[in-house]
Amino acid sequence: MPAEPTGSWAQARSRALLSEGDAAERLYREAITHFTKTRLRVDLARAHLLYGEWLRRERRRNDAREQLRTAHGMLETMGMTAFAERADRELRAAGGTAHQRTAPARHEELTAQEGQMARMARDGLSNPEIGIRLFISARTVQYHLRKVFTKLGITSRSQLDRVLPSGPGGA
Repeated sequence: MPAEPTGSWAQARSRALLSEGDAAERLYREAITHFTKTRLRVDLARAHLLYGEWLRRERRRNDAREQLRTAHGMLETMGMTAFAERADRELRAAGGTAHQRTAPARHEELTAQEGQMARMARDGLSNPEIGIRLFISARTVQYHLRKVFTKLGITSRSQLDRVLPSGPGGA
């Protein structure tokens, strides 16, 4: 995982707010691309929200709805109610609706391999360390952990303690 930004990505998002046309779009996309590679989920969600708002003002409703749905889902999952409501209002203004949230899947719905990876991640192992133990690549571990997070309704490793029972048979 790359180092956290020194501010340049946040600056790109901020410069996008002050820009117009192609320059603004390029800066929004740059910010989203870079925030996707970090653990800064709040900044990523806010970048999607701001980009979606900008797209709606540019009358690009379909593109706006995609960004706003992404922002709404992320913000709602993080418990950032005010921002999630803002994304929902913008989404409705763009002619869309937020997808109905379903109850998060329970840990019993994880496959055996997903459960094993989730326990290892909960216990502090990195993706490369998990990969070595399971004889798979770190990218494959990352892919499966994304699926685990979706199934469990969480957004980070730090939340695994909350949703997985402790102990070796935790998932």
